[in-house]
Amino acid sequence: MSRTNVAVWFEIPSIDFDRATAFYEALFGVSLRRENIGSGTLGIFPYEQPALSGCVIHGPMYRPAADGPVIYLNADGKLDDMLARVTTLGGSVVTPKIALPPGMGFFAHIRDSEGNRVGLHSDL
Repeated sequence: MSRTNVAVWFEIPSIDFDRATAFYEALFGVSLRRENIGSGTLGIFPYEQPALSGCVIHGPMYRPAADGPVIYLNADGKLDDMLARVTTLGGSVVTPKIALPPGMGFFAHIRDSEGNRVGLHSDL
C-alpha cells in the first residue's frame, strides 16, 4: 500500500464546541458537519476525497493547547483577510504573515477562540 500523505486527520480541541465551530465557520466561510462519535462531538471541515481533513472536537480527552504540534490550515489565497478577522471572531494573531522561500507561499500563526495555536498557509 502506498501513502500519498503521512498525515490523514487532525482534531482541534475545544472547550466550548459551539463557540469553536462558529469561529472556524466564520473564519473560513464554510459549514462544519456535526457528528457525535463515541464520547466526542465533532465539527468536520468539508473535504473532497481523497484528502486530508479534520475537525473541531469536544470531549473529555481533549484540551486546547497553545504549545505542542501545530497544524497548518489552507487559507486559500485569503490569508490577509483571515488575519484581519481573527480578533473580531474571538482569537488573536500570534505570528503575523511571514513570507516563505520563493514559491512556497506565506504563513501566520493564530490563537483560536479556544486558545489553540493554529497555523494558516497560503500561496498568496
